[in-house]
Amino acid sequence: MSDEFAEMGPIDYVVVEFPGNRMTGEGFPLLVDLVDRGLIRILDLVFVRKDKDGSVVGLEIADLTGDGALHLAVFEGSSSGLLGQDDIEEAAAALEPGNAAGILIYENVWAAPFAAALRRGGAQLVASGRIPVADVVAALDETEPGPPPMM
Repeated sequence: MSDEFAEMGPIDYVVVEFPGNRMTGEGFPLLVDLVDRGLIRILDLVFVRKDKDGSVVGLEIADLTGDGALHLAVFEGSSSGLLGQDDIEEAAAALEPGNAAGILIYENVWAAPFAAALRRGGAQLVASGRIPVADVVAALDETEPGPPPMM
């Protein structure tokens, strides 16, 4: 493994669906903040729309700015080449017709020193995953004690 890749952090992806193709843009400044603070590095960012007939159309960043309220120019050209057409089609399969999605591949820069140290020590990642917030909340709700029994 080259030194450049040996020092990288874990790579994750997310597919975020926007019902009715409505993007408020509220999350974009927060994404920029994560990049600016060196917590993540965007490797790929693609937007797609799934039409009512099920066909998938790629969207340009310029298509999303609409009235200019969304300032997305900072994301122009975010393409490492990792995200291929087959990946885009697989992500789009999860979308409801009439909705749009953002597909984001990013490096967890914050974890790079830890990951590199583990690799240097011979460690290998054998499993990884995410626990949805709704599942965590449900599990915590189940552990809360119920009301005291009535006498």
